[in-house]
Amino acid sequence: MSADDRGPEGGEHVEIVEVGPRDGLQNESTVLSVEDRVELIDRAVAAGVRRIEAVSFVNPKRVPQMAGAEEVMAGVTRAPGVSFIGLALNRRGLDRALEAGVSEVNVAVPATDGFSTRNQGTTVEAMLDSLVEMDRALEGTGVPLSVTVSTAFGCPFDGEVAPERVMEVVRRIADTGAVEIALADTIGVGVPAQVRDLLRRTAEVAGGRTLRCHFHNTRNTGYANALAAVEEGVRVLDSSLGGFGGCPFAPAATGNIGTEDLLYMLHRSGLRTGVSLSEAAELGDWMGERLGKQPPAYLGRAGGFPA
Repeated sequence: MSADDRGPEGGEHVEIVEVGPRDGLQNESTVLSVEDRVELIDRAVAAGVRRIEAVSFVNPKRVPQMAGAEEVMAGVTRAPGVSFIGLALNRRGLDRALEAGVSEVNVAVPATDGFSTRNQGTTVEAMLDSLVEMDRALEGTGVPLSVTVSTAFGCPFDGEVAPERVMEVVRRIADTGAVEIALADTIGVGVPAQVRDLLRRTAEVAGGRTLRCHFHNTRNTGYANALAAVEEGVRVLDSSLGGFGGCPFAPAATGNIGTEDLLYMLHRSGLRTGVSLSEAAELGDWMGERLGKQPPAYLGRAGGFPA
């Protein structure tokens, strides 16, 4: 392990939110066991990840890859300083998340009705109403709320998404107690100019909340978008070990940006993540073995530099 395996000492910190156990697995034909998912999470934590989207409290009939969320949460090692995120899309999911003992709750609110009705079975307006209900239910629990605006850069059903529409959703989120707002390129259509524009607009209406970005590499722009976000001041990025990922309700929505590839770019750019590049690459390969396919990420094949 080199001295820069977790990023250069003294480099400005960028927080990695590891979404492999949830977004990375939810579209795979191979369903990992609860035991494998627990091992994935524990090994990610050992590699230095301090925020991890561990589970999704959705109907297992719709997303069988996410079944057993409670068992996964019961099995993970509760390390100090590590936050386990649970995705919830409605009040029932929120109740399950709280009962399972998640560290924080993330709610996804699409920017378009076309995606919202297919992915979540309801309109954007109804999702925003549900968000308000969940926000109230979280009061006094000590569990923070983050909200992801999915299809913020484009929709597989409604096409181009006007920035003004995204800002309408962001404004509504800013009326809640959410501590963080994430912009998600759910189907990997965004480009750096779009990232810069949306982030500048969001910063004006987000009420000082932490901004996070979630990119897919469907059209090979994910890493360029991540770098553009960092240049705009974003210091929290989602990524998935091995570059696995996608949405079962979005056609051709392929993998998230790979954690190991993102670490390489950030570390070589003088930024520190605290996450081990070498261990992340090994874990991406481990996921590939379990899923029976080669990881889309490249670091496991090319290795870091210098060797």
